[in-house]
Amino acid sequence: MSTYLLVHGAWHSGRCWERVVPLLTAAGHRVLAPTLTGYGDTAHLAGPEVGLDTHVDDIVGLITEEDLTDVVLVGHSYAGLVISSAANRVPDRIGQLVYLDAMVPEDGESAADVMPAVRGLIDRVLASESGWRVPPPSGMPPPYGLFGVTDPADVAWLRSMVSDQPVRCLQQPVRLDNPAVNAIPRTHIHCVAHVPEGITRRPVPDIQPNGAPAQVWELATGHDCMITLPGELTELLLKLG
Repeated sequence: MSTYLLVHGAWHSGRCWERVVPLLTAAGHRVLAPTLTGYGDTAHLAGPEVGLDTHVDDIVGLITEEDLTDVVLVGHSYAGLVISSAANRVPDRIGQLVYLDAMVPEDGESAADVMPAVRGLIDRVLASESGWRVPPPSGMPPPYGLFGVTDPADVAWLRSMVSDQPVRCLQQPVRLDNPAVNAIPRTHIHCVAHVPEGITRRPVPDIQPNGAPAQVWELATGHDCMITLPGELTELLLKLG
């Protein structure tokens, strides 16, 4: 039995994994899919003080409180930053890092460094009435949809779970200054269909920080693959368990 810890991205909640969790569980694994502070059922806790560090504390706290070890730590989108800093703090508890169509930072980088298009978004939010609320995208016409989701029923379900993102999440830097984190194997899963214009992905180096060859898999779907291709995503994750 492996332990999978699935971390959702910006605007989402732990509910986005509801189609993946039972598939991993049915294969005999333990699965946790928490909602980070300020989203979903905890949206009332969102505020200008909530940032990347808050979410790293959420994940590290869960790992230590549940005494989890050899964790397959999966971060979707923005959560690539979260899992990186979390692994930096408890590297001995992490068996695999999985960057699921995610931001992949270097030490000291923020979301705006990893994806420069975010800088304009931050500026607009800071100048807005709230000064900190980043509303979820309204969606785009097919084939792009809302985070790559186009089925009307799925879009309605997704809209029921998304909420505002505190801008501090996009401003705070990742910490990757613990040499032990470099020994953790990494896997990158890229969603390669219908990528909106202006969204660029950093090339994955041929060699991982631990010296092993890079492991990069692709899914022919949009960004929210846990909603659009849960079975195919689960098959890939099971290769790591």
